[in-house]
Amino acid sequence: MNNLIKTISLTAVLGVTLSAAGPIANRAANQQARIRQGVRSGQLTPRETARLEAQEHALHREIAHDRLTGNGLSPRERRTINRQQNNLSHQIYKQKHDAQVRP
Repeated sequence: MNNLIKTISLTAVLGVTLSAAGPIANRAANQQARIRQGVRSGQLTPRETARLEAQEHALHREIAHDRLTGNGLSPRERRTINRQQNNLSHQIYKQKHDAQVRP
């Protein structure tokens, strides 16, 4: 339950910081919803949830930093972010479909 509260609060914070990001924010919201669904269904253990949340948080910090250090995101930064979001999406899938279930 504690992880669910953290997930919801993190979503609220990220929603504010990424609200004008377009496709990047849409994808982040989609991935956050997938994590929430995994928590609700028991597909994600607390440890898996914490690890995915930490990876997602690190990615969002990197995006915010990239936005602040230049005039928005360069095409290269967008490609890097897309690749990182692909990796995170794959990790979410793998963790939701492994044999571990929440106790």
